[in-house]
Amino acid sequence: MATSNGIMVRVKGKVQGVGFRPFVWQLANRYHLVGHVYNDGSGVLIKLWQSNNIDLFLQSLTDELPTLARIDEMSCDSYHWPCQPADFTIIKSQLNTIDTLIVPDAATCPNCLAELEQNQDRRFHYPFINCTHCGPRFTIIKDIPYDRTNTTMQDFELCINCQKEYHDPTDRRFHAEPTACPICGPQIWCTGTDGIALAQAESALDLVVEYLKQGKIIAMKNLGGFHLVCDAQQIDTINLLRKRKNRPHQPFAVMIPNIDWLDACVDPSVNVIKIKQILTSQAAPIVLLRAKHDIPIHEAVFPDQTDIGLMLPANPLQYLLAKKYAHPLVMTSANANSQPPALDNQSALTELARIADYWLLHDRKIIQRADDSVIRLQPQSIETIRRSRGYVPDPLALPIGLENAPTILAVGADLKNTFCLVHNQKALVSQHLGDLISASAIKQWQDTIKKWLEIYRPTLQCIVADAHPNYISHQYAQQMSQELNIPLIKTLHHHAHLVSCLAEHNYPLNGSKVIGLALDGLGYGQDGKLWGAECVLFDYINCHKLGGLPAVALPGGDLASRQPWRNLLAHCISFVPEKIPQIINSLIDIDANTLSLIERSIKQQINSPLASSAGRLFDAVACALGITPKTLSWEGEGACKLEAIATSYQGQTIPLLTMPVNENMTLNLAYFWRQWFNCQDSQAAKAYAFHHAFAYAMADLAKRASKQNKSDIIVLSGGVLQNKLLRKLLLQYLSNYTVLLPHSLPCNDGGISFGQSVIAAAKLSNKTIKTDV
Repeated sequence: MATSNGIMVRVKGKVQGVGFRPFVWQLANRYHLVGHVYNDGSGVLIKLWQSNNIDLFLQSLTDELPTLARIDEMSCDSYHWPCQPADFTIIKSQLNTIDTLIVPDAATCPNCLAELEQNQDRRFHYPFINCTHCGPRFTIIKDIPYDRTNTTMQDFELCINCQKEYHDPTDRRFHAEPTACPICGPQIWCTGTDGIALAQAESALDLVVEYLKQGKIIAMKNLGGFHLVCDAQQIDTINLLRKRKNRPHQPFAVMIPNIDWLDACVDPSVNVIKIKQILTSQAAPIVLLRAKHDIPIHEAVFPDQTDIGLMLPANPLQYLLAKKYAHPLVMTSANANSQPPALDNQSALTELARIADYWLLHDRKIIQRADDSVIRLQPQSIETIRRSRGYVPDPLALPIGLENAPTILAVGADLKNTFCLVHNQKALVSQHLGDLISASAIKQWQDTIKKWLEIYRPTLQCIVADAHPNYISHQYAQQMSQELNIPLIKTLHHHAHLVSCLAEHNYPLNGSKVIGLALDGLGYGQDGKLWGAECVLFDYINCHKLGGLPAVALPGGDLASRQPWRNLLAHCISFVPEKIPQIINSLIDIDANTLSLIERSIKQQINSPLASSAGRLFDAVACALGITPKTLSWEGEGACKLEAIATSYQGQTIPLLTMPVNENMTLNLAYFWRQWFNCQDSQAAKAYAFHHAFAYAMADLAKRASKQNKSDIIVLSGGVLQNKLLRKLLLQYLSNYTVLLPHSLPCNDGGISFGQSVIAAAKLSNKTIKTDV
């Protein structure tokens, strides 16, 4: 056997598309080492001729990583060279088993921004400038390893100057796969509905700026999809966008020209230093912030809300537009109502024809959709509202005890969908894919799953789905499990919510059961019951309900989630029937015959399933306060208005509203509603008192469960936890306990798929495979 005369270093993690190989080349030359480095399906492989400097090389390898790189695993083995190499080289990528990470898209780096503004630079004002430290990655990749030929940039042949940079290990653009310039790279143009270019290159941007000043709406192609853009200070244009998009009240995100605008936009109580760090990070997300009273953005952008979503330009095209326009711009997803965002030029021209006036297009294809990520700063940490561009597909660690987890696909829920692929002991949660409520949305979701499976090439061992048999995601998973002849594991909706949070905190597989409060709109529970506000005892495998809200009718089924008056009527019938005439008289927008029919259907249990829903309770209270329309225009509209009014309360005393905990561990809503109707305080006082009463009651429920089951860990999750005031009050009332809240993943249904995958991995690891809940 040949003796070793070298060493082989295997590096796994975010090491492709981040300038890692030229970094290795530079280190090797610094320490006078010879050998080679290359990408493969598992990451990066380095082979070195034996030298006394190897230890120094390895230390620098971990200490001086490139900006976007991250080493998750590094191993060293002996290696035999047939002959001594003459120098250190970077050689062609090799394909083997896929076990490497794809890097998320990264906001334009300072070096590229500096070049963008240098009129002597050959990339001056070029809207696709990038390097190994920034630019598109995830949205343009078609396969692994991450080489130019496996991205949409294969359509653009490098010019001589770009080739020179691309092949020079000392250059910042060495093997920067999306690199390009105005000579050889993608181009932009502005067009009307006919698709004929009105202007190209920088002239297209200048024309768009003029259209924006005129109050026009622009459909703009970005990294991972299209945005609808308009002036955030022109009320008529904002209202026109709302009318065309059929989005009358839901807030829009706003792109401010630069970080200096932040002080003029946010309330003085905001931690501006921390917010600036987040806004200028590589992920460059939208950040929800408490708006300043005299914010230079029209209130029509965020009606009836205290918070506004702000972002900075995240790519060079946005940067150039923001600099030229120099005022805040609405930057919202470009999609018709209930449809997914457009991804290609022709679809955008067709699908947005009734919304946009003009289009700013380019000819680089989008492979992976990536909506803007949305986060909010909380006192304890960040809260992720939507996880997508800039964060996906970074992996999540699996809990202690699941180091040998099988390969799993969890398909998530039907609303705010993400899916999760557990592969090579990593959990890869997809980008936000939205609600599966239209044929085009479902197709885009299925196409994305297929694309991920093509890239990562996993050998799936099981499929996981929500237990609700009517979910589109459930039916798709069932079909896939049959086609692949692998088990289908069904999980309870709220169990997955809570497990997602528990696993994010790396709670061990063999840990004791803990207490969970799942506060949500609606989810499939034990015995097919509909849950929405439960206190449970759970671990990664089991979930047992201890108490929560009493079940109340949902008159009209799904209609109850869109029409709050139905929930108010149902609550009155269940808890304060003597108030029904008063309530009916107050619902002047509802036809008397309709009210009579709904009242009868509730009493006779016709199309009125029972559900213990926190979301519907918030809707009922908002309706009782008189702040909701007949039909909500977006999910959470009533609850968000209720929170905004409650947050505005400045009084010294809180009206006495309580929800006592009954002996059977359910909340006494009859007691609450009687107090409510007898309370004569202001809207703001009553709204705040409701939040106080609900938070105090749920905390009391958790405390009782904790005492009975000897667990001082309380996990909070579910979409209702996006309510900042509710979170604050719950943490206040549970201050003596260890309280776990989601941070890196949404507490809404965007975190469901991760919870599903952990439940399935735990069941399979424990040899308790069940295809039912």
